[in-house]
Amino acid sequence: MKRILVIDNEPYIQEVTQICLETVAGWEVLTASSGQEGIDIAEIEQPDAILLDVMMPHMDGLTTFQNLQTNQATQSIPVLLLTAKIETSDRHHYAKLGIKATIAKPFEPLELAHQIATALNWQ
Repeated sequence: MKRILVIDNEPYIQEVTQICLETVAGWEVLTASSGQEGIDIAEIEQPDAILLDVMMPHMDGLTTFQNLQTNQATQSIPVLLLTAKIETSDRHHYAKLGIKATIAKPFEPLELAHQIATALNWQ
């Protein structure tokens, strides 16, 4: 069973994501409300992937991603960004940084698991 860590400061997004991925894909979902909390959980739990919100207070998604990348315990965990505003130039920039995929908000709940699986080549 896949384990996904969702890092998003909006409880509603955490909840919708968790329900979708658990119901549609049968995955286990962990949630964090901040970048630092997400990093701490990722170190301990070693999820199969991280779904990371870009716009968060304190530490934004890209800073969180950079911290995950420089941490040996978490650098091999694939990261997908959730973002409300997405430009093609952003997508290229994120891909260069090593982000596996970018999923636009609002996302289609029933498609989310498929989008993640496709981005990470999970069968």
